[in-house]
Amino acid sequence: MMSLLRPLAVCALAGVLAGCTAVRLVDNDVQSLARWSPEPPGSTYRFERLPSQQGLLQARGEPGQDQLEAMAQAVLARRGLVYHPDAPVLTVQLSTTTVVQPGYSGWPPIVSVGAGTAGSHFGVAFPMMRYEPPLYIREVQFLIRDSRSHAVVYETRARHSGIWSDAQAVLPAMMEAALSSFPNPPSGQRRVNVEILR
Repeated sequence: MMSLLRPLAVCALAGVLAGCTAVRLVDNDVQSLARWSPEPPGSTYRFERLPSQQGLLQARGEPGQDQLEAMAQAVLARRGLVYHPDAPVLTVQLSTTTVVQPGYSGWPPIVSVGAGTAGSHFGVAFPMMRYEPPLYIREVQFLIRDSRSHAVVYETRARHSGIWSDAQAVLPAMMEAALSSFPNPPSGQRRVNVEILR
């Protein structure tokens, strides 16, 4: 009997360990537009901020502009772009938005009232508690401009909605999705899935 239980215990332990290292999927709706003329102009860039992004206080749990730009630097480097604010050929404007739809929990009562030839009845039932977590609707947008003409040469955005509140993990995955086809994106909206660790 023990010889039969031992393989089952090993399989169960392997399943638990596999669950601990599982990945989650950040699915993004991405739309990009390139206007290179005639080809991408160089690789150096600096970040450009809107007045509203200067010293912006973020909501609790959301990264500030400095942190967002640090995340973006790593993603842009993987596309061959070099952060060089003193001699940029391009400027990069990065923006993010997050909307939180509140979750719900409670025991909604069910009331039943009836009448008929056999009599009438009244009843109240309390089903099991229902819980829905908050939904985080996020968008990441890059506007890349020629630093000399200030013309937008690349525009891309990624949208994702999910229950994950950890922006520090989700936003870099969204940036990867937004720049997944850089510098020559396909036309129209596409779905880009990025896997990250749980």
